[in-house]
Amino acid sequence: MILHCSQKLAAKLADVAEVSPVPLEETSPLGGWHGHLFTVDRRQCVLFCHDATRFTLFLPGLRKEHFVDLGNEWFRPLYLATLAAFGCPSVQLMKVELAVGPIRFDTAIDRSVQGSLRTAREDLEALAMCVPNVLCLDPIEVSCQLSHKPTTNRGKSLWPAQAMLEAVARL
Repeated sequence: MILHCSQKLAAKLADVAEVSPVPLEETSPLGGWHGHLFTVDRRQCVLFCHDATRFTLFLPGLRKEHFVDLGNEWFRPLYLATLAAFGCPSVQLMKVELAVGPIRFDTAIDRSVQGSLRTAREDLEALAMCVPNVLCLDPIEVSCQLSHKPTTNRGKSLWPAQAMLEAVARL
């Protein structure tokens, strides 16, 4: 799987992982993701958005040591837990874990996906205003909320959670 990083996220990952400046070829049957680093309440947070389905994941409160294994220790468990929260069967979750494969990073971004990330960030900041600290937000619950609203992908309307579950079912 390829994680297309924003410049901020790529700068954080540069010390601990190889971030390719040229686009990498996608080998995962599920497709690639985009990632963006930003701060809320002086905490580093990352939003991930699936390129095709606009399925969104939220990771709050990352510290420097968390970037060492962002893909396997943080992204993968959050992705699987969010799919489980949407009712994905455990057999499918095992297939997803295998389909994700090794996570590679590049800086080839898509402006359409970045627009979806911007919208998700605005929704997230509205949620963060309702709690004393962004760390009080449950990443799985927020990821479910961000992925359970209609959006568009290049003019095509879709529901991200439903689209992701359909993609997972095709594995």
